Amino acid sequence: MNINNQPLPRTFYEYPALEAAPRLLGQHLIRRTEAGDIACRIVETESYGGIEDKGSHAYGGRRTARTEIMFNSGGAAYVYLIYGMHYCLNVVTAEQDNPQAVLIRAVEPLTLHDAECMAANRKLKIKKPSDLSGGPGKLCRALRIDKSLNGSPLSAPGGALWLAQGEDPLGLNIIQSPRINIQYAEEYAYKLWRFYIKDNPYVSIKDKVEQVFTWT
Repeated sequence: MNINNQPLPRTFYEYPALEAAPRLLGQHLIRRTEAGDIACRIVETESYGGIEDKGSHAYGGRRTARTEIMFNSGGAAYVYLIYGMHYCLNVVTAEQDNPQAVLIRAVEPLTLHDAECMAANRKLKIKKPSDLSGGPGKLCRALRIDKSLNGSPLSAPGGALWLAQGEDPLGLNIIQSPRINIQYAEEYAYKLWRFYIKDNPYVSIKDKVEQVFTWT
């Protein structure tokens, strides 16, 4: 697979989360470590958009030390811990004071070397691709992403964590479905705001409620 070191344009991060989420599919996530770079392709995302979204940490304009980064203009990583054990990586998008973020749910290593590095970081036997990086906690362990990377500028190539241009998402077969494990979000739990590349083996969960995504 072709690896491109051209960063996503700064204007990409101006999209609201619901527009950025499908556009992030096929793009490359690069993690720089002391042992070298690990490159992967984003294959699954979820949109968390604005103060009206009951699934969002910033619902109702909730502004805390943890969510403050979501109120900044887009372009930074939002990393947080859930259940006291799993880190989650999000891409902050949209303009200042409009809290929007896209959760990266699954990635696919670009090369065998990347896959081997990710498996070594997981420290377990990988039986199928989704075991490696299919799910936000799994991908963060595979890429050694933790709270120390919260706030990292994703548009800066050569940093600890950044986004590079990959495939044109308009050419991908994209499926949309409800987001995972947000029953507390009431009517927002049923929004089809999860996006993934059809039939990709690294996707975390295949949902019964799904439909083909079309660009508008």
